[in-house]
Amino acid sequence: MEDTSKAMPVPKRSLGAWGLIAVPYFWLLVFFLAPFFIVFKISLSQIAIAIPPYIPTFDLSEGWSAFKDNLAMLSFDNYVWLTEDDLYWKSYLSSVQIAGVSTFLTLLLGYPIAYGMARSPKEWRPTLLMLIILPFWTSFLIRVYAWIGILKNEGLLNQLLLSLGLIGEPLTILNTNTAVYIGIVYSYLPFLVLPLYASLEKLDISLLEAAEDLGCPPWRAFWQITVPLSLPGVIAGCFLVFIPAVGEFVIPDLLGGSNTLMIGKTLWVEFFANRDWPVSSAVAVILLLLLVIPIVLFQNQQQKMAEKDA
Repeated sequence: MEDTSKAMPVPKRSLGAWGLIAVPYFWLLVFFLAPFFIVFKISLSQIAIAIPPYIPTFDLSEGWSAFKDNLAMLSFDNYVWLTEDDLYWKSYLSSVQIAGVSTFLTLLLGYPIAYGMARSPKEWRPTLLMLIILPFWTSFLIRVYAWIGILKNEGLLNQLLLSLGLIGEPLTILNTNTAVYIGIVYSYLPFLVLPLYASLEKLDISLLEAAEDLGCPPWRAFWQITVPLSLPGVIAGCFLVFIPAVGEFVIPDLLGGSNTLMIGKTLWVEFFANRDWPVSSAVAVILLLLLVIPIVLFQNQQQKMAEKDA
């Protein structure tokens, strides 16, 4: 008999295949790694009254000796400064807290929406999916500004509650953390609903029917079958909400008050108001490193899902 235990030879990739693989890596190199190293270099510099407002600036035309002298001027003083000033670590902690609470609230609101979409008649699903995507047809900034008119003391929400007799005086919602939560949940809700809907739509209904035939109550079947099988969508959606919410600037700046502390606002103040590019670059680098962990977890989850589907 012919020995079939030998491994099949791996076909060689063509030049076109290698080119196709190289495109995303080239994209990351140009639009991610190169800007990151530029920002990292600025974070090792010192503030100066100049254009650009930091030293040293590297000029390759000055020769190798000048390049080495400028390289020796780089230091980690800005990172040490971040550990000494409690404003920065409080901003990081506050950003993580606000992003975490907002992600949880988004999940509470988004799961029933995604579940209802997945269980709706097939002819209705494209329409429901379009309604979820519909807010993206309007500018993000305009949508956030609209919430100012809704949440302010004389806004639509207070007018409605007053007319219904539910409150006796206007509620103070704008310029509070509550308004920030509302803005983040509203803005990032589609990012959670879409991957969760994709996960729930692939759920095998026969599993729920079998559980019902065996006498399992609907609520128990939901918690023991539907929720575990939808976890990949839950994890993906939560990461897609949490990661951008940590560095959010527009929503806390427009809807939050002076006591709303988030690292996006702190970064903006350092960069534009104080014109301290080295410190603001250090803040950005630390923020990116803090987000690397959830990004890696998200990528691993996506890879496991792809291997499972294969």
